[in-house]
Amino acid sequence: MKIFAVTKLSVRSLMANKTRTLLTVLGMVIGIAAVIIVYSAGEGIKGLILGQVQSFGTDFVQSEPRIPSNKSTAAKDAQTGQAQAQGVQLTTLKLSDMDKINRLSNIKGSYASLTGQAPVSYENALKKAILLGVSPYFINMGTFNLSSGRFYSDEEDKSLAQVVVLGSNVKQELFGDMEAVGRSVRLKKDKYLVVGVMEERGATGFISFDDFVYVPTKTMQKRILGIDHVVSITSQLRDVSKAEETAEDIRQILRDSHKIDDPVKDDFRVATMNELMDTLGTITGAITLLLLAIVCISLVVGGVGITNIMYVIVTERTSEIGLRKAVGATYRDIMLQFLIEAILITTLGGAIGMALGSIISFLISWIASSFLGFAWTFVLPLKSFVVATVFSVVFGVIFGVYPARNAARLDPIEALRSE
Repeated sequence: MKIFAVTKLSVRSLMANKTRTLLTVLGMVIGIAAVIIVYSAGEGIKGLILGQVQSFGTDFVQSEPRIPSNKSTAAKDAQTGQAQAQGVQLTTLKLSDMDKINRLSNIKGSYASLTGQAPVSYENALKKAILLGVSPYFINMGTFNLSSGRFYSDEEDKSLAQVVVLGSNVKQELFGDMEAVGRSVRLKKDKYLVVGVMEERGATGFISFDDFVYVPTKTMQKRILGIDHVVSITSQLRDVSKAEETAEDIRQILRDSHKIDDPVKDDFRVATMNELMDTLGTITGAITLLLLAIVCISLVVGGVGITNIMYVIVTERTSEIGLRKAVGATYRDIMLQFLIEAILITTLGGAIGMALGSIISFLISWIASSFLGFAWTFVLPLKSFVVATVFSVVFGVIFGVYPARNAARLDPIEALRSE
């Protein structure tokens, strides 16, 4: 029963100075709300990215060039990504590799891809467009459709034909309401015949496929970029259940083609859809943890604020502490009272912070889906509330113990004299 009496006394003490209590609580509210927002946003971003990747289908295996090294898979991917971001070109993947992959029994077909940028114009209209060089099989993957015309053929790809398919935004900016198919656009200094226009696809993350100009892979290689390699090879599976087995077959093909006798020296990466999803999940999880670490700084700041306020409270109530000890209150009683006050502050801040964080997380998902067009799902993971609760209690104890200990150790005679 003593703990209830002490709790009641602690509540009365905190209510005696409501403004100060609320300002102290505010520090924890901000920190805990941030914890909820970070977890919710992390799950929302993860669902958004994975959902958009899945929209391309789950029946494919992707092969990409990679810097060979003795490091772990994650380290190799990070090293490769850093090199590509710095403009380093990885030239190990060729169209001949795709031809060999297509001979596998579980492969329906493949397309090789590479990208570039160039101004595209029609009469007085000019647009700086992203060029996406893809093999003709690209249109057979089932994730993109044509609104008019056709996609270029294998014969046009092999003969380096100067033909293009326009993304819907490119077509609109260059031609407006006019028919684009059958007209020619100028790409760099050469004319390219428009054979088709893609249906509006929208954005995937920060990439809008509607702003692309699709060019045959070999035309892109020889006529535009002057290279002989590709950035990736995407292969469609006949039987998805054999994805891992097929991926291993592709690895062996690429090792033979690239004359590699040790898997550690692989200059490529072959990933199934499940591996890509796991990688993306790991990346979003790491980002969430990074943001959570930053949020912890605000929680520490809030905790320091609690310590300062508790010191002020101890100073103001020195005579009260002396009187209580004089009439029989023990070290434990005083310690418990001030510790409970600190825990009450952090618990109240945690409860309000969780409610506020949930509301803000909902608003973020609503704005992202309603106004920005993202497929953002509102998610409040249970672990976010568990972490927030643990932080509230632990920070209350950690930042409340020292002031409470100082209060409990006050000499009653000296404390009474302070009056």
